[in-house]
Amino acid sequence: MTTHACRSLIHRLSLLRPTRPAARFITKLPYSTRSNDSATKPQQHANQAPSPKTHHHDGQTRPRRIVVGITGATGTVYATRILSILQQLGVETHLVISKWALATMKYETTASEADIHALASRSYVVKDLSAPIASGSFQHDGMIIVPCSMKTLAAVRTGFCDDLISRAADVTLKEGRKLLLAVRETPLSDVHLDNMLFLRRAGAVIFPPVPAFYTRPKSMDDLVDQTAGRMLDSMGLFTDGFKRWDGFERD
Repeated sequence: MTTHACRSLIHRLSLLRPTRPAARFITKLPYSTRSNDSATKPQQHANQAPSPKTHHHDGQTRPRRIVVGITGATGTVYATRILSILQQLGVETHLVISKWALATMKYETTASEADIHALASRSYVVKDLSAPIASGSFQHDGMIIVPCSMKTLAAVRTGFCDDLISRAADVTLKEGRKLLLAVRETPLSDVHLDNMLFLRRAGAVIFPPVPAFYTRPKSMDDLVDQTAGRMLDSMGLFTDGFKRWDGFERD
């Protein structure tokens, strides 16, 4: 065989050699996609959190809850009366008292700090913004700020909530719950009126504690009871502990 013939045979044989396949990029899965391949699936560790429980309703209802905030404006007697009535009605109350509210209360009434706390189901420190009532996930039926100072009114209006009273009120508004502000100031400036109008349009009840003389009150207690009862009316809580209007009476 000639040299040329040998080279031609070698060339033909080289064409019959299999070629190496091109490299492929394979994404590794954390476990096999086959349903019967249990050996490669991740196992739940002993310290792994269990699956969340299914939500259900046990048929029991929570007690009625009202948040009560007391600020430093005059009129703390309304707050103590409302807390007393709510206690008699079996309503759960969550109380926050500001520093100046305590000072005003001691000046205007004979009640002590212990007396006012005893009327509430639970009390909170005014600077404790980690309290349950500072969160919308805490369920309640509304909030009363009584009396409501102009400072607290402005804080709620602007959303500048640097204490628990204004924060709880802000949460009450954003959650669409009832908020009653027993504003206590006179005369009222443009700023005061503008803040009240803004919050009224936002859903709050603006309730100046104006006494009703058509009941012919015989004592200060009569005046306080009538105003406190009307506030609770606005919160959807009925009480018959005060005189209601029933038309002109004949002597």
